[in-house]
Amino acid sequence: MKILYLQYANPGAYPPLEHGARIFADRGWRVRALGVLTPGTEALEFSPHPNIQTRCLAICLPGWRQKLHFLRFGLLALGWVLWWRPQWVYVSDPLACPAGWLLSWLPGCRVVYHEHDSPTLNPRRPESAFQAWILWSRTKLARRAEFCVLPNAERIRQFQTQTGTRRPVLLVWNCPSTQEAGPEAGRRPAESEKFIVFYHGSIVPARVPLTVVQALGLLPPQVCLQLAGYETIGHKGYVAELLAEARRLGVGDRVEYLGVFRHDALLPLCRRASVGLALMPRASGDLNEQTMAGASNKPFEYLACGVPLLVTDLPEWRTTFVEPGYARACDPEDVRSLAQAIREFFEQPGVTREMGQRGRERILHEWNYEGLFALVLHNIVERQDGI
Repeated sequence: MKILYLQYANPGAYPPLEHGARIFADRGWRVRALGVLTPGTEALEFSPHPNIQTRCLAICLPGWRQKLHFLRFGLLALGWVLWWRPQWVYVSDPLACPAGWLLSWLPGCRVVYHEHDSPTLNPRRPESAFQAWILWSRTKLARRAEFCVLPNAERIRQFQTQTGTRRPVLLVWNCPSTQEAGPEAGRRPAESEKFIVFYHGSIVPARVPLTVVQALGLLPPQVCLQLAGYETIGHKGYVAELLAEARRLGVGDRVEYLGVFRHDALLPLCRRASVGLALMPRASGDLNEQTMAGASNKPFEYLACGVPLLVTDLPEWRTTFVEPGYARACDPEDVRSLAQAIREFFEQPGVTREMGQRGRERILHEWNYEGLFALVLHNIVERQDGI
């Protein structure tokens, strides 16, 4: 079996893509991934595997050159399919939909569409002909794909409404692998003087508001903040802004930016943490931010490392993480609310460790990608065997 992954972004920035690719590769299937490096993610890549090959085109900033770059991506995808002859093409973002839809018409080529991030474009009022074409291609592919996959139930509902697809749509949360919650995750590091509040991912105001830094001023000096990840093209300089705010408040020695790490190098850093940040805005016009429970891999990865969560007090997040006892909730716009939630973690270390370990057990037994992705694997094997 051969499977080609297509994503007009860096596949290495999406852990669920790597988990799925490794599940195929561990079965002896050959996997290739074609992507595009995006600003800030250059250091992110899949961990080595003998059955996985990845190629990412160089970054191309917006403008007329990017349109040619986009065309090159599509032609390269077509060339790979004609030469390598994969039985399946796994399209994993809206910008790859034009190529995926065209490839779905080739004999012997079956397509899956897995939408990790829903487009934020207004389907009734696209801002340009290019955006209209992307949305049109998404609709066409949704109706042509063997099946589709999304990480959130509300996103599925809106996807079906927007595209009118009658193809099967599977729900697969973006959970970690069982290996990430293995025995080493259960062995917590020796207690240190630091109480680490940890964040990894895209470092933007919606995920790491300035209030997190401001809350440190209301907390004991042992509490510190560590950040690992990358700035997005729309928020260049935000890390410097966070560090400047920390210095202004006199807590500069308690905020540390660690850098950008490949996924397998990131998890050991996470295991040293006491609490993991998984914050979302309380109100947002972005569909992805409104429907991030299940779609965000971040909280599940913290739990895989035995680290409890600090989440926004939103109904879906409270039901999924707080009520089962893996997290505390707060208002991320309120400095005192943030500080109070972190203080409760700090002052109850035994309870905090128990919350993290309880969450890790949930990852091992239920919230893992091997179990959830089995539905995708079953559908692919069933259709392949039915040829």
